Amino acid sequence: MELLPLTAEFDAAMARIVRENLKAHGLDIPGTAYFDESLDHLSRYYDAPGRGYWVLWDGRVAGGAGLAETDVLPQFAEMQKLYLADGAKGRGLGRRLAEHVEAMAREMGYRGLYLETHTNLTAALALYEKLGYRQIERPGSVVHGTMNRFYMKEW
Repeated sequence: MELLPLTAEFDAAMARIVRENLKAHGLDIPGTAYFDESLDHLSRYYDAPGRGYWVLWDGRVAGGAGLAETDVLPQFAEMQKLYLADGAKGRGLGRRLAEHVEAMAREMGYRGLYLETHTNLTAALALYEKLGYRQIERPGSVVHGTMNRFYMKEW
């Protein structure tokens, strides 16, 4: 399975994967990425300095994850939209994506990563904790107000 930078040809598949995952966990509600204006055109959003998004490709999009600048923690990026298609789950691909995003964040000069998630996303919580992310208090301002778990990892 290849890891490729997100391009416009992958936008619709990634938007579908994100929405299917959120809906399956009861998070197809306001205050989540489900309603992000940029979700249908992620390649445009991530085509900027300090940002990036990568997809897993095996003849079709199997998942993806990205990063973008954040004001929550100085010199940190936010890991964003790490989601897998149902058929790609349980094979270590979430870890592969997260580790790639970490490597890219280091390469871009960030001091660490911040992320927002939800208690309904139990597999994601387990992954982040295995990778050494530590839970932090809810920051003063968050992009997705429905999210209720916040993590950071500094290097």
